[in-house]
Amino acid sequence: MLTVIAEKKNISDTKIIIDNKLDCGHIQNVYRLQINDKVRVIDGEFEYLTKILSVSKREVVLEIIKKMEDNYSLDVNIDMAIGILKNDKMNLVIQKLTEIGVNKIIPLKTKRVVVKINEKKEKWETVVREALKQCRGVKFPKVSEIKKICEIDYERYDKIIFAYENSENSKPIFELINKKDKNILCVIGPEGGITKEEVNFLKEKNAFEVSLGARILRAETASIVVAGIISNLNLK
Repeated sequence: MLTVIAEKKNISDTKIIIDNKLDCGHIQNVYRLQINDKVRVIDGEFEYLTKILSVSKREVVLEIIKKMEDNYSLDVNIDMAIGILKNDKMNLVIQKLTEIGVNKIIPLKTKRVVVKINEKKEKWETVVREALKQCRGVKFPKVSEIKKICEIDYERYDKIIFAYENSENSKPIFELINKKDKNILCVIGPEGGITKEEVNFLKEKNAFEVSLGARILRAETASIVVAGIISNLNLK
């Protein structure tokens, strides 16, 4: 079933109006949906089962059949702070982290970030919205403004972890995170990793080094692996 995103202002008790031209075109010309066909709608908080009442190039009117709670979000808030990667790699990471269900993505300008930052936050948010349509998610992961590693509010987290390839003191993720950890921050460096100075700063913030195995993973792979492991831990 096709999933579309609706703005809160376009949702009433009985109807939803889709006025995004791309979505209207998708409904009409790609999926070729007609009156009475079903459409799944999300608004970042709830999901709705709807049927089409009318279709045009500018507007699709839907009747709400059923409004449902979000049953797809994780029971733990995972924030991923990631050293900015080259455009395609950064877009891939944001897409996959959205599919996994992270709470927030924090693009980091670390010392070894070498790419020119020519992507805008709006572009990354578009990647989030498109990924959310595909994965049956309901809640939008937040994409923060670009930050330096010293600008993160570390006090709000129950557990902070980071991947560091030059460590002999790291531990597996499942040994570090427990049921009390409901707000978790994961820090992943860019292609060149994080520096020793950045590691020392994170340790001062009570962050723990994590092991991802004997192999050296690319930054985009490490981000996806870390988020995937945490999302599948039994933290209920």
